Amino acid sequence: MTQKPATLHVDKPWGSFDQFVLNQPCTVKILTCSPGAKLSLQRHRHRNELWVALDAGVVVELDGKVLTPDKGAQIWLPAGSVHRLSCEASRTSPVRVMEISLGTFDEDDIERLEDVYGRN
Repeated sequence: MTQKPATLHVDKPWGSFDQFVLNQPCTVKILTCSPGAKLSLQRHRHRNELWVALDAGVVVELDGKVLTPDKGAQIWLPAGSVHRLSCEASRTSPVRVMEISLGTFDEDDIERLEDVYGRN
């Protein structure tokens, strides 16, 4: 799968829900990035990721472009794309992103291209 799966939005009497995946193997995380911090510039070979901005102020680098998605916005990271999450130093609180990994998940499936913490 290299295309972003469709998000199903369903209105209910009490509000609504958004369904991101259905009956697919996936790994879901909440990434929290502190003010002034950033993840490594990285790519994965065996998984696609769908990021959902949970807070305003998220900064995403994706294949050389800088994105500042609104709260609730979805960012599709196909396998092989170069990406990074960061939080501006001027913020007083961290930012969070929900990460849904689709495909074969392995924490070692990461190629760090740049890392301010000295990791390989």
